[in-house]
Amino acid sequence: MSAEDDIDDSSAPLIEHLAELRTRLIRSVAAFIVGMVISFTVATPIFNFLTAPLCEALAQRGQDCDLIFISPQEGFFVAIKVSLLGGLFLAFPIIATQLWRFVAPGLYRSERGAFLPFLLASPFMFVMGAAFAFYVVTPLAYDFFLGFQQFGAQGEALTPEASAPLSVVFQGSAQEYLNLTIKFIVSFGLCFQLPVLLTLMGKAGLVSSRGLADVRKYAVVGILVLAALVTPPDVITQVILFIVVYGLYEISIFLVRRVEKKRTEELRAEGVLGPDEELYDYDDDLDDAEPEDETKRP
Repeated sequence: MSAEDDIDDSSAPLIEHLAELRTRLIRSVAAFIVGMVISFTVATPIFNFLTAPLCEALAQRGQDCDLIFISPQEGFFVAIKVSLLGGLFLAFPIIATQLWRFVAPGLYRSERGAFLPFLLASPFMFVMGAAFAFYVVTPLAYDFFLGFQQFGAQGEALTPEASAPLSVVFQGSAQEYLNLTIKFIVSFGLCFQLPVLLTLMGKAGLVSSRGLADVRKYAVVGILVLAALVTPPDVITQVILFIVVYGLYEISIFLVRRVEKKRTEELRAEGVLGPDEELYDYDDDLDDAEPEDETKRP
């Protein structure tokens, strides 16, 4: 191993590592608190922005977009939840930086170069998942839910013997709406971490593209269960989530395969593998890929 791959000569005693960890945590918490305070000052505009899918669904039905507080303290807790979400979003770059600066000295230089892209890709994929949930899934979900309203006939004169027609219309709690919207955003944001997680595991040798392809049928069942748990009982929304997550799973297989091929090229350059040797034999279909003899593995 070359000198450039050696771990930094900063093998500090345990107490120094704990002190550094404390410093990193204090800075992260301080950044989160500052972000939360900033978000609290603009909690109302943020909440109004989050209500856009509901208001659009109500407007299509000719209804006013009105949410209510069902308890005196609900408005305060809504502002706190909005502040927590906004504070985490604003503080994430600082939190990620502190995590990286704590972990990086303990990594080989080659490992730092491999880990840093995943650290940058993770928030990007989370934002993509959150945006997909907010602009695509959430409007479909609320349109489905509001379809169960029941409007009584209006403009009809009632006789003494007749009773007023029944009306069952939406009159939502602001806190319940926010809870459901955050559930969608966080769930889809985490689902979009799948390629990042599996590719990182593939780079660490914990999974292989062939292994992921072999369990594809089980992954399909798991994704279907996930779609049923995190989406409303709406077939269209569930199908959308299934297609998106399954697509991410297939992308993960492709990315892991690229990582394996890059690793094979590195081993050939180091002389561990011969020019015609492979870690895996790949056919056109990953399901038919066969691993090489274990004696050829590094």
